Amino acid sequence: MNILALQKKLLKLPFGQALFSYVVARNAPYFLSIKPRILHLAPHRCEVRMRKRWRVQNHIKTVHAIAMCNMAELAGGMCIEVTIPREFRWIPAGMEVSYLKKAETDLIATCELPEIDWPNTKEVICPVSITNTEGVEVMSARIRMYISAKKPRKARPQNA
Repeated sequence: MNILALQKKLLKLPFGQALFSYVVARNAPYFLSIKPRILHLAPHRCEVRMRKRWRVQNHIKTVHAIAMCNMAELAGGMCIEVTIPREFRWIPAGMEVSYLKKAETDLIATCELPEIDWPNTKEVICPVSITNTEGVEVMSARIRMYISAKKPRKARPQNA
């Protein structure tokens, strides 16, 4: 699926941003648990918003660490998905996180990727910064993505 083409198509519709965010999150249903809203998606950059609501809170009424990890993985994955050339594929290999402050408000996760020499790259680090409504970073993540060439598709036999 070409994510950017889908985004362009859906953003023309009423509630298109919400619909696009839902369709993307539905592809990996666990993302639906945080009800993400994709605010910006373009090669090298992705921004995702998550509202602070009861379902994503912990026992001290802050956003749960795992909800923020989920948000970071979505932002990093979407960013690399729309940045990587079609002849390559990616898969998450690990994530390091630092919880910097209590997450007491709605949050925005931002992933920005530099230019990458794809043919000579085996691994990409997707840096994700999660900030509160005041712009204060509450969590940072470094998501390691393995990069490999896509396997050639097998030719379909033609019916005679």
